[in-house]
Amino acid sequence: MNMVLLEPHLTASADQWLIDNPRQLKHLQQHLQLSVGDTLKIGVRNEQRYLTEVLYVSEQRIIVKPIRVEAIPEKLPVHLILALPRPKVLRRIIMDVVTLGVERISLIHSYRVDKSYWQTPFLQQLDDYVTLGLEQAGDTIAPEIQLYKRFKPFVEDVLPTWITEEKPAYVAHPYTESSMPYAIQHSCILVIGPEGGFIPYEVDLFKKNGCQVMSLSNRILRTETAVSHILGRLFI
Repeated sequence: MNMVLLEPHLTASADQWLIDNPRQLKHLQQHLQLSVGDTLKIGVRNEQRYLTEVLYVSEQRIIVKPIRVEAIPEKLPVHLILALPRPKVLRRIIMDVVTLGVERISLIHSYRVDKSYWQTPFLQQLDDYVTLGLEQAGDTIAPEIQLYKRFKPFVEDVLPTWITEEKPAYVAHPYTESSMPYAIQHSCILVIGPEGGFIPYEVDLFKKNGCQVMSLSNRILRTETAVSHILGRLFI
């Protein structure tokens, strides 16, 4: 945790803010061992980031006061569309892409996505994973996250409305000759499939609806590896 993220209602007072979340308190007590007079970085969800001064410390609460506003990291201009991964992988990917600064995330169904994945309680905990990713990056602006449980209607009816000349859509797929772009200077939509990849029918449907199918190499990557690798390649 490189910043404590607070909900706006906890910072309503202009001069004293309360930290009483057990997870955050445990981390601060174990790793920072704060004392009165120390400084601490605080973010307000979807608002500003601040440097604060510690006024009070106990096992149950920490009280701080804001000193000055600090800049937050810039976002990556990318909309990540991801075939819903296995629940435990989902947690890691959401945390990683939020830390990397992805602006928007859409989770979709596909042939190789087990229908049981949509019933996982992990989907009810997405806000928790987003919070962890924001705290790691020192960011305050949460990405929009959308869920689409029907593949064909999404690709035919929703996805084409997002694609423009200035915002192309790249589908990561190892079995194609076209190479994924490198160090682009524009926003984009990045589509990454499930473990095992998209089936040929799905790849063809993406093509018919305005997407460009691109390959990194002939190596088959795990989903979490592919996400981080491609984002790094696109926006190095």
